[in-house]
This record gives sequence, structure tokens and C-alpha cells, in this order.
Amino acid sequence: MRNLFTSLRALGPTAAALALLVSSHAAQAANPLELNFGLFGPKYDGRVAECERALSTIASQFQEKEGKFWNSALVITGFGRIHETAFRPWQSDNIPRRYCSADVMLSDGKMRSVHYSIIEDGGFAGFGQGVEWCVTGLDRNWAYSPACRAARP
Repeated sequence: MRNLFTSLRALGPTAAALALLVSSHAAQAANPLELNFGLFGPKYDGRVAECERALSTIASQFQEKEGKFWNSALVITGFGRIHETAFRPWQSDNIPRRYCSADVMLSDGKMRSVHYSIIEDGGFAGFGQGVEWCVTGLDRNWAYSPACRAARP
């Protein structure tokens, strides 16, 4: 291998690149077994958990985010007025989502709104249901701003 590189260096950069291209193997087309193997469309059932099922996930993720990233002791102490705002608001080919909103009481005594969605196959690596949420006024990295509007349908 060392002799190859020293001889290519002696040829010059243009000739060396040409020599490497000529020595490489030709590309081959895919065989019939590789064509469209395992490329089936998504099969969503539309079975998404009710709004109340995501509250414990939101509370634990909120506490972790506030403590780890914002050095805050804020925690959610209670939920109220939990209601669904939309279910599959777009065409049926999209990933099924249930959009919900609720009021949250925080440990600082302030009442805020939380907007969240429960997503079919939205968990880690596509397993289980995932939850995306935003507490109004505490979207410190502006991921869903303005005022958590991007977390709603």
C-alpha cells in the first residue's frame, strides 16, 4: 500500500486521481431481491391514548428539563381542565396525533397552560406513543414559540 501511495504522489495530483478512478470497481445494479424489499407504507391504526394518559410523562419530563437545563426547581403540582383540541386534524395519511390542552399549577403558585400532542409510534425509535408538549411562558428555548403556538394543531 505504501508503494502505491508513493508512486501516485510521483505522478501528480491529476494523474493520481485518474489512476484511483480507473482502478475502482464498476457499480452494479441491484438484483431483483434488493428491489423494493421491505418498502411497505406505514400502517397506522389511529389508536392514540386519551389526553389524561400523557400527564405523568409531561410532569416528569418538565421536572427533568427545568432542573437539568434551566437550573430551576419548578415542578408541575397539578392539572386541570384537560381537554382534547383535535384528533388527526390533517389528512388521514399523516401520523395519527391527538392534540390536547390543560391548565397546570406550578410549584411557584402560578397557573399556566400546557399544549401537547400524543403521537402514535412517536416514542423512542418509533416504539410506543410519544408526547410533545409546551408550557406557555416557559418555552425558554423558543422551540414552540410564539406562546406555544407550534405545539397546537
